[in-house]
Amino acid sequence: MHNMKRNFLAMILALLAVTFVSAQKKQKDDSGSYLNKRWVEVATRMPTQWYGSEEAKLVAENLLISQKETGGWAKNKPYHLPYSDSLKTVYLCTKNEKGGTFDNGSTITELRFLAKVYAHFKDSRYKQAFEKGVDYILSAQYENGGWPQYFPVKDARDEILLDKTVPYSMHITFNDDAMVNVMVLLRGIYSDDTEFAPLKMDEATRGKAKKAFDKGVDCILKAQIRVDGKPAVWCAQHHETTLAPANARAYELASFSGSESVGIIDLLMDIDHPSKDIIAAVNGAVKWLVDHKIEGIKIGYETDQQGNRNKIVVSDKNATPLWARFYDLETGKPFFCSRDGIKRNSMAEISYERRNGYSWYTDAPAKVMKQYPGWQKKWSPDSNALKQ
Repeated sequence: MHNMKRNFLAMILALLAVTFVSAQKKQKDDSGSYLNKRWVEVATRMPTQWYGSEEAKLVAENLLISQKETGGWAKNKPYHLPYSDSLKTVYLCTKNEKGGTFDNGSTITELRFLAKVYAHFKDSRYKQAFEKGVDYILSAQYENGGWPQYFPVKDARDEILLDKTVPYSMHITFNDDAMVNVMVLLRGIYSDDTEFAPLKMDEATRGKAKKAFDKGVDCILKAQIRVDGKPAVWCAQHHETTLAPANARAYELASFSGSESVGIIDLLMDIDHPSKDIIAAVNGAVKWLVDHKIEGIKIGYETDQQGNRNKIVVSDKNATPLWARFYDLETGKPFFCSRDGIKRNSMAEISYERRNGYSWYTDAPAKVMKQYPGWQKKWSPDSNALKQ
């Protein structure tokens, strides 16, 4: 019996030793794993404790260097990767140049990261950079409540030289949730959300954030497209002064948006004690989405004669509903575009490059359909928006 106990104890100690070594190895592996992730994952989706690590501090230093003098950041940069001396020099020498943007989650993502790191280290430089970014957001807002894609706004010559397209970045931008992302951040600031509470933003800044958010809501309501006098959905971008639906890139024509409207509806549904105008806007948008859902198809792939993987539309009576990204403003029917800007009736009719390099269908409105009944019961029990 004594030998059995001793053997059992030895086994337990051996298992503990293996576990300890494995944990050490895993911790060592995890410490560098952030370098293999995308920036947005590192910025917002790492374990809470990681933002108190030395690795997170290194990334925060990168953000301090790369922040534009205006307060924003450029898009699509791997800010978490180590900076060479030459790259640091480039960022420092271009601080006063244009390039700050809200496109692709830029600036908002960087600010969220700084808030997370500041909560652990309380480094005043991180808070100063955060406050500078908030000032940037407030400065970028149009008087009518909207936000452009870039700020300072690019002029026509900038856009033609850099983007080789007709100027559009000054438009109020709902594309890729740009304006929605800005407003959600502002709401978190003025409501003293737990993510931003450690920053202890002053009352004046919180008040400005609340005012900017409310102006944004007003802009959204005024920009909403109306059909026969009834509120429908939104375009991916609206003219900065007239609020009319506007073109962006050659294949992104003014339209009803089955994609970008989702983030706007989510934002409006998340407002407590919504006004009559907000309730009408949500009901109208949901009704429009219900009326324009596409059933009986799904997206599939085939190999063409050249051996290329090709995106196609496949009939399937059991498929979950889809929505087109763009609907014609006059007919309400889906349309598709190559870079020639000519509307076509099906995805099969456009170029291989645009057909396979862009998302023409989405199931994102299904999220709205799931959340809407609860919202409707609370705020608009008489609505019949879900009836087709």
